[in-house]
Amino acid sequence: MKQFSTIVLLLASTFIFSQNTLQGTVTDNDTKEGIAFANVYFPDLEKGISTSDDGSFTIENLPNGDYKIIVSYLGYETQSLNITIPTKDPLKIMMIPSALEMEEVIVSTPFHKLQSENVMKVERQTVSELQQKGAVNLSEGITNIPGVESVTTGLSIGKPVIRGLSYNRVLVYTQGVRLENQQFGDEHGLGINDSGIESVEVIKGPASLLYGSDALGGVLYLNPEKFASINTSDGDFGGKYYSNTLGYSTNAGYKSSGDHWQFLFRGNLAEHSDYNTKDYRVTNSRFREQDFKAGIGYLGTHFKTEFRYNLNVLKPGLTEAIGIQSKRRSPMLGFQEIYNHVFSSKSSVFFNNSSLDVNLGYIYNDRKEFSEDLGYNEAGLHLKLKTFNYDIKYNLPKLGKFETILGLQGMDQTNGNYGEEFLIPNARVNDIGFLAVSHIHFEKADVQLGARFDNRNVNDTDSGEKRQFNSFNGAAGIKTDIAKNITARVNLASGFRAPNLAELTVDGVHEGTNRYEKGNIDLKIEQNFQTDIALEYKNEHIEFYANGFYNKINDYIFIAPNGQIIDGNDVYVYSQNNANLYGGEVGFHLHPHPLDWLHIESSFETVTGKLTNDNYLPLIPANSITNTLRVEFDKNWFKNGYAFVSLKSTFDQNNTGAFETATSGYNLLSAGLGGSIKLFNKEAILSISGTNLTDKTYINHLSRFKTEGIYNMGRNITFGVTYKL
Repeated sequence: MKQFSTIVLLLASTFIFSQNTLQGTVTDNDTKEGIAFANVYFPDLEKGISTSDDGSFTIENLPNGDYKIIVSYLGYETQSLNITIPTKDPLKIMMIPSALEMEEVIVSTPFHKLQSENVMKVERQTVSELQQKGAVNLSEGITNIPGVESVTTGLSIGKPVIRGLSYNRVLVYTQGVRLENQQFGDEHGLGINDSGIESVEVIKGPASLLYGSDALGGVLYLNPEKFASINTSDGDFGGKYYSNTLGYSTNAGYKSSGDHWQFLFRGNLAEHSDYNTKDYRVTNSRFREQDFKAGIGYLGTHFKTEFRYNLNVLKPGLTEAIGIQSKRRSPMLGFQEIYNHVFSSKSSVFFNNSSLDVNLGYIYNDRKEFSEDLGYNEAGLHLKLKTFNYDIKYNLPKLGKFETILGLQGMDQTNGNYGEEFLIPNARVNDIGFLAVSHIHFEKADVQLGARFDNRNVNDTDSGEKRQFNSFNGAAGIKTDIAKNITARVNLASGFRAPNLAELTVDGVHEGTNRYEKGNIDLKIEQNFQTDIALEYKNEHIEFYANGFYNKINDYIFIAPNGQIIDGNDVYVYSQNNANLYGGEVGFHLHPHPLDWLHIESSFETVTGKLTNDNYLPLIPANSITNTLRVEFDKNWFKNGYAFVSLKSTFDQNNTGAFETATSGYNLLSAGLGGSIKLFNKEAILSISGTNLTDKTYINHLSRFKTEGIYNMGRNITFGVTYKL
């Protein structure tokens, strides 16, 4: 007890109990006039304020230490400053006018820097930007990010694909915690609704250093909407109508913050009938989704914490063939009923020039599948996956040019069967990992180095079979300006993935794929090494980027038929071989002077995947190029207006896996218009967008309907309105 008291006193002594106040002004560099409503934000403290009419601001209750402050406003370059608190003199921030979009802090990588400061290349887009392009849901929206696609089962189920890798090779993070929802399955989607999600970040490449097993291919990081600014309240409600599915989506939310306490909630309901192609409606592709998010937070001088909860209920129909043509929204047999609960807490304690971050999560995934054989009252397949995960990081005091983080991450997971069908066993999985990563800032370059050790234990509680997997991984990267306005990034990283429960132990008919699957208890871990090179040129009116990668994966796990038949189903067995993936993305963004309102954007993406026996890997996206013409305008009666026309050209995919069919290329035309008006002295945001405007009949290479020859969705017009309270 005495030793414990001594430790507590030592920790307490590191606090500086003074409460500091920061004052300053934000002005235009050319006119020297103050900028009203500019955002001044401390990302580490999650505390900020908007400037007053004269550009001045005051932020109170700040702890001692070195912090980054981000200042942003539309039409100006985002400023990132390192300051030491307490500071004697008021802060004077000069903003430089720019036609470029505002930069945001990247949360998915350590040290929380702007992308222009980041050693790793991370793609970031707001959900509102993805929605403007006509996406029906989040899974469809992320396909607008270069290098990202989605394996789909109709509209309701989609799984992220990053540079050709998907399923358990891509991690999804939401509310700051790792999402686990049986993602090994073909018909198991994200389990997340875009309602209440502010932005999406994508790490393309091995991120095992930061996230452990299953981040071998990359990370999809979903940032929840922020709490309201201090002493403010915001509310909104709205809806969308989708012409193709005769569907709708409603959405309402409210948030409020005082000096210390914050809270928010948001609800969403969506229903869609079978999606329509030029020739037919796709039978039982209909679905219903309900989503509720809530959060409460506390902001103190030396401590901040937040607790969030998300319930997502998805009821998707399971399409087997084209049959009954209907406009009903209630799924027929068979269908799934999925309840996904995400509980998360995120806390930080601020010491003198250092801090401790603790993120905890509990995910409860309850999945039922109803078939024609058993009817509506009894689920044939019923799985319950319960996952507790933790992520603890200590941000050491800065030592000269060094910023360093030490971390401990882990997961404890149980899988239970409660239905008649038995696909994977009752089992328990336990992960633990230790990491250290440093960012070194030199005058002409930034360097990032890190290392990590992980251990995973898999215990089949039915048979008593146990497996243990260990892995050491590391990463090194450098960012430097090789010429005026030209930035280069080189990243070398290893990653790993331990075999999942299905690959190790599955023994039964997987109804979603109509095949008998057999696991392989002797599988080894997948281990990869990726080289990633990124070049970027940027000035006031043009941006150009070129990203290339080479990813070598040892002991790549894949499934293939062995020639046997059980109960009329082909038998598929999990095996391993080495594989290589390579490709990249190239693009540019032009906004010519003096036509700063005009934006011309183009991007090209390509990836090739092969086993060492020269066979192509399955589910590799086809090459594609996207060209977009976008205009922005601002009128007295129509604010923040935009309009765009986009053409996505997808090429033939003839480089197919051994048991995969080729797909033909196609062109998809999209367009949209939107902005805000004053309605009853409040802001109303209006939008209309159209996808596949030519009503093209096509099959995406990553559609699981392609083996049945079922087309993807035809023409769709989306009408949306959001009213701010």
